[in-house]
Formats: sequence, C-alpha cells, structure tokens
Amino acid sequence: MITNMLRGAAAFCLALTSLTLPSPTTTATATATARMVPVPEVLPLEDAVGRLPVAEEDRTGYTRDSFEHWNTGLDAADGCDTRDEVLLAEAVREPNVAAGCELSGGKWNSYYDGVEVGEADGLGVDHMVPLAEAWDSGAHTWDAERREAYANDQGAAASLVAVTARTIRSKADQDPATWTPPLPEAHCRYIGEWTATKLRWGLAADQPEAEALKVYAEACETTVVHYSPAP
Repeated sequence: MITNMLRGAAAFCLALTSLTLPSPTTTATATATARMVPVPEVLPLEDAVGRLPVAEEDRTGYTRDSFEHWNTGLDAADGCDTRDEVLLAEAVREPNVAAGCELSGGKWNSYYDGVEVGEADGLGVDHMVPLAEAWDSGAHTWDAERREAYANDQGAAASLVAVTARTIRSKADQDPATWTPPLPEAHCRYIGEWTATKLRWGLAADQPEAEALKVYAEACETTVVHYSPAP
C-alpha cells in the first residue's frame, strides 16, 4: 500500500549543530518536547497481540454519528475530505482531480481481495478497526474530539485503507474472530494492521477476538507490527 508523507511516513532531516553549548533553558525545552513525541514501537506480531488488554465489549449507546467523519482532512484548503485524501494517498496511478475533489481515472490495488480498481467509485475507505468495534472496546469512554480524531486518522497508514466497497460491506463491524479478508495472502498483513491500530488507540480485545489473534500470530511468525501511540 502506497502512502504519502502526510499519512505518517517517517521524515528524516539533517540538523545543524551550534558550535556553542546549549543554554539550560534550551536543553530543558528540547527535553520536554522529546517527551511529548510518541515513540514508535516495532514488535513481532505475537508480542504485539500479547500487549492487547482483554476485556468485555460494551455497545451501549453506540451510533455511527458518535464518530464525526469524514472531516476536512489534513488540508482544509484543498477541497478534499479525509476519504478523498486517503484515496489520493493510496493511488498507484494518480487520478484526475476536478473541482470539489471529484476523482476520475487512477488505479488502486485493494489488498483485501487482490482486485485492481480503475475508478474511485469502486472503492471505499475502511476503518481498519470499525467504528462500532472501537466503541465496544474503549472508545465509548472518549470525548467527541478524540472519536473524530480516530475516525479520520491519517497519522498511521494502517488506520484507514482504500479497498473494494464489497469487502467493506462483507466485513461490516466484525473483528478477526469472525472475519478476515477473502484473499488468504492478505491475512497476516491484516492481522498485523488490526493489532497495530488497537495498540495505537489503546483499545482492548474481547476473549474470542484475543484467541483468534493468537492463532493468527502463531501462523504469521514473520509479521512485524509497527505503531505509534495516538496523540
């Protein structure tokens, strides 16, 4: 899956070092800033699954409107909402962009089912961990602002994924205990990205889900999970 720099790819830069020693104030400020930056984690899938808390799920009070989406995205001035920005980021051949962020042409690879898609209308943008599942496993305790941040998360490439609309309908709000992508070759990647998203947002897994993840982790022994805690 191709993503752009706006969706969380690491950027590296060279820094010029002053010839003078930093003042205590400068050092303290730099230290405080460093503490605020989430530290990326890289773990074998089995270890990552082991970090998920196991808890009963609770859907009391859930409505899809509890998560405001799609919002204006990373660039409020570009006329594209979050969904459009994800489609642009994941295109393997860039589409034409008309007024109102109308997309035409382009090409995408839907990794859930291995289908190549030539028009944006054939795609949906899937929340890796569905909104209802997120609510069940911890988001019901969040305020509206954090739920909106979750629903529009472009800070990690795994959080939102452009795939065929039919696979999103098939998945609905199921977790890996009852649904995985129809393409078997996608299973390890999917389980890794599911786990990464739950860890990023501090979400729990219920018992059947946790057991399913452990089974997949044993089979996907070379899969590595990358995640950073959400701000």
